[in-house]
Amino acid sequence: MEHVPPPAEELALLDRELARLDARRSQLLIRRAWLLSVLTPPVARPAAPPFAAPSGPPGAPVGPRSAQNVLLTLGGLLLTIAAIAFTLVSWGHMGIGGRSAVLGVVTVAALSAPAVLLRRGLPATAESLAALASVLMVLDAYALHRVAVPDADGRGFAAVAAAVLAVLWGAYGLLLDRLRLPLPLAVVSAQLPLLLWAWAASAGATLFGWALLVTAALDCAIAVWGKGVALRVTSCVCCWATGLLGLLVALAQSVSADAVSAAAAPGLLMLVGAVIAVSGAWRAPAGLAVAGGVVAGLCGVAAVGGVLRAGVAWGWSVPMYLLCGVVLLMAVRAPLPRPVGQGLVWASSAVTVGAVLAAAPPVGLSLMGAVSQLPRVWSGTPDGGVRGALVGSPAWSGMAAAPVVLLVVAGLLGAVYRSWAWLVRVAGPVLSPGAAWRGAAGAGAVALGWAGFTVLPAILGMPYAAAVSVQLALVAGVFAVAVRGLRRGTDGVGPTALVCGLVGAVSAAMLSLAVEAATYAVFAVLLVVFGVAAVMLGGTAVSAARALPPLPSVQAARAVRALQIAQAVPACGAVVCGMALARAVGASLGLAAYQAAPVMLVVPAVTVLLGARLRGLPPALPVELAGAVAGLVAVAMAVTDRPFLALVLALCGVLAAGTAVRAERRPMAGYLAMALFVLAAWLRLSASGVSAPEAYTLPVTVPALAVGVLRRRRDPEASSWTAYGAGLAATLVPSLFTAWADPHWVRPLLLGAAALVITLAGARLRLQALLLLGGAVLALDALHELTPYVVQVVGALPRWLPPALAGVLLLAVGATYEQRLRDARRLKDALGRMH
Repeated sequence: MEHVPPPAEELALLDRELARLDARRSQLLIRRAWLLSVLTPPVARPAAPPFAAPSGPPGAPVGPRSAQNVLLTLGGLLLTIAAIAFTLVSWGHMGIGGRSAVLGVVTVAALSAPAVLLRRGLPATAESLAALASVLMVLDAYALHRVAVPDADGRGFAAVAAAVLAVLWGAYGLLLDRLRLPLPLAVVSAQLPLLLWAWAASAGATLFGWALLVTAALDCAIAVWGKGVALRVTSCVCCWATGLLGLLVALAQSVSADAVSAAAAPGLLMLVGAVIAVSGAWRAPAGLAVAGGVVAGLCGVAAVGGVLRAGVAWGWSVPMYLLCGVVLLMAVRAPLPRPVGQGLVWASSAVTVGAVLAAAPPVGLSLMGAVSQLPRVWSGTPDGGVRGALVGSPAWSGMAAAPVVLLVVAGLLGAVYRSWAWLVRVAGPVLSPGAAWRGAAGAGAVALGWAGFTVLPAILGMPYAAAVSVQLALVAGVFAVAVRGLRRGTDGVGPTALVCGLVGAVSAAMLSLAVEAATYAVFAVLLVVFGVAAVMLGGTAVSAARALPPLPSVQAARAVRALQIAQAVPACGAVVCGMALARAVGASLGLAAYQAAPVMLVVPAVTVLLGARLRGLPPALPVELAGAVAGLVAVAMAVTDRPFLALVLALCGVLAAGTAVRAERRPMAGYLAMALFVLAAWLRLSASGVSAPEAYTLPVTVPALAVGVLRRRRDPEASSWTAYGAGLAATLVPSLFTAWADPHWVRPLLLGAAALVITLAGARLRLQALLLLGGAVLALDALHELTPYVVQVVGALPRWLPPALAGVLLLAVGATYEQRLRDARRLKDALGRMH
């Protein structure tokens, strides 16, 4: 059966029909909208006056409640100011009875009025009068002291008055429970009686702490069982203020105690504070409950740790507090609310971190003290063992607890890392840590364990040789941990151990500089350690890269990349160790720095061979770059002697040429080899005192150009720099330097003529190397010839003319900036099209 018409033609007909229907629908919709606008009458708008305000929503009028509050607040404030002025200023114009009567009547009236106002539905007015009555009650107390008991102690009377006012305001607030001010005022007033009483009794610091803590307990009870947001917030704030102040007083007493009996009283005070904190946190919101748990935990640690600390030497105080902080972790199994338990765990963590920070300074002194060996290289075994090598370090006997603290914490973190599943199950009611915390625990265990063993030789006062051996063994062990961690997983154990190993290696290397034999031994061992680590990580990286699927996940690709980077680090470290050994060999042979430079080139020679062996592997480039750094060091060592510098540059050129044999390194290494050879030749000529370098360079330039011509015939696409650059530069550059120092005119003339011919040939043959080299030499040669005349002209010009000309030039360039950019781009494109 055949379609009539064919399907393609029928589809075209349908598309045209649908397009016509869409156009007709649009016309009908436009007509409909116009008809609606004609039939709908316009809304009449009132004409705006000529100077009417801009249209917009009118400003919201001030609500009656807001206006009332403002007026009542101002009225109460004015009455309060008047009452204070009457009491303090106008007191002497009335008799005792009159003054008392006036204040009493006004106070009673102010206290009675809010009840009437509340019944009539005027709560804002009642609040204002209640505030005024509160101020009047304070003034009544002041008047009572001045009139009735003027000889009484002011502090004791203030304590009694504060207690009475707290009771009165509390009763008043409970009686008129719709008022929001009296009960918070009662809580604030209740903060003063015990504190003022202790002050009046000239009590000691411990009694002040008890006064503050009892007040905090009262505030805590009100905050837990009180009614009303204002009352509970005020009580909570006062509880934190007075409680923390009392605990700080007790902590100061505990830390300064020199005997167990002296530390018992402040310890008891802090234990009571811990009980209060737990009691308040039991029914508090989550955030406050965690904070309460933290305070309770810290109080318990400070209380018990203070008593234990008083019985030992001061240097062992930190382990005592650490022991209490570790025991506090047992609270995770206590029947406590989850937020309180979390607070206790955070408190234990804070104590542990504080202990580690207190033990950190000896580690820094042990690591950085070895820097003092740099100006005393091979000065002999230091007196006093390893402590004598750490110049500037204090007495180590007072730091004996540092390695204990570090190793204990490292052991705990290691146990957490190894028993993670059991720990999560045990701490489930309190904490739900993620897998990242396990990696952090493992990394912390490695870092702290390494730090503890690093500081141990100095603490024990080991002999120099034993200390160096311990440092080397520690570096080897840490690198073993790093290799294992990096090969097994992606947590932080491997990278942390790798960083610790590098820092330890630097410290051990600096420590070994005191003795020649130690220097060779340490750097040789480090070379082996770095090399073994690089090889082991390299095998793992290759296996992981081969195991990747064609479309690997981002996480798998990152893991392989991390392994490759980790492999490059010890590989470069091995190169640095080789550099140190090469320099040590030169020093042992009694060679000067420039004479030992060729010995240093053994290191880049080895890296060139390793680069060829590691071709295609990620560590190849870092190793070769590290070898290039060794070459730069050799060049810097030979700078003081030109013949040796020429020799070193030539040897570097040989190494670069050997690297250029490999296709992937040929572009960069080939140009580098050419530049090094040419520079070495120039320096050799300069060192030999040659005044006519052309006699030595032209025999090189001519065959070099001939070889370049042959190369261009075989490969027309070859760059002119590759074919002719080295040959031309070998003669032009030394001749240019000689011409600048030549007072005669023959050499500059001949050089300029040759440069002109080369420039014209480059422009004619479109060869970039000839054009740029010839043009640059021609311009510099002409500048040399014109310099005396330019100096004469500049000296004859007025001083204001050069800045003016420079300004005109800048204006011209700025005005035609876009055109200059286009010209520069055209010039760049023209040069780029040349070979």
